[in-house]
Amino acid sequence: MASSHNSYSTPCAACKFLRRKCMPGCVFAPYFPPEEPTKFANVHKIFGASNVTKLLNELLPHQREDAVNSLAYEAEARVRDPVYGCVGAISFLQRQVERLQKELDVANADLIRYACNEINQANPLPAAPPLPPPGLVTVASCPRPVGGGNFNQIPSSFPFPYPLPWNDYNPSGNTTGGGGAGGGGGGGNI
Repeated sequence: MASSHNSYSTPCAACKFLRRKCMPGCVFAPYFPPEEPTKFANVHKIFGASNVTKLLNELLPHQREDAVNSLAYEAEARVRDPVYGCVGAISFLQRQVERLQKELDVANADLIRYACNEINQANPLPAAPPLPPPGLVTVASCPRPVGGGNFNQIPSSFPFPYPLPWNDYNPSGNTTGGGGAGGGGGGGNI
């Protein structure tokens, strides 16, 4: 909550910075206490005192504290990074979330693979018949659908001679082309 202010205490950080007398109805006093002088200095440097005064006077009293906190956060971010401000921090955190999500996906895939290996070792399936080499399988030898359809179905175990673009999973995280859901190629880790 904002600090209380009376005319007998020291002036608020805003009035002290602006070198003016802090009046009892000072709009800055509840949000810029005297013990936080850099908070107002940053806000003033980035937004200007008159703009902040206009903004606070246009807001409802219960909205002012959140507005001041947002202004102070953006002002501090702009002082640290004059070009990007908060956007730089947000972009950095978004990239970190994406990287961690990829790591989590790899860990989940490993868990599923290990769980499937454990299940397969506990309950082995009968051996499947060997597939003929890819050169010997012809479209004519593939089964036709029941019901007179006039298209050929390729068995799901048919090995494709090229990698499918939607299956270009690379555990190292590098994207080296292939298109698909990953959105293009080239690059490497970002």
